Amino acid sequence: MRFCPVCANTLLLRQEEVLLFYCQTCPYIHRVSGTLIDRRTLERKEVDDVLGGAKAWENVDSIAEACPKCENPRAYYRQVQTRSADEPMTVFYKCTNYDCQHQWRER
Repeated sequence: MRFCPVCANTLLLRQEEVLLFYCQTCPYIHRVSGTLIDRRTLERKEVDDVLGGAKAWENVDSIAEACPKCENPRAYYRQVQTRSADEPMTVFYKCTNYDCQHQWRER
């Protein structure tokens, strides 16, 4: 993808006698004279843990909810507003069994 040096809009390709980049907004035209290859490796951004990570589970209550993985009868739970304010909160669970620690959300 190329951008116009005059107005910064996206340049389009047009085939006439030769291949041309042209701008739809201004009269800029650039003649393509060779092979067009431009590779760039993008750096990946670090993913933020939007649910708070491990610290979010430090001071939570437990409830009688069976773990779907190990069938442990209790689970920690948290409620998080993941949608708009007029939607109900989403409940996240984490198994109290130290060996399991399975996490799931209410369906």
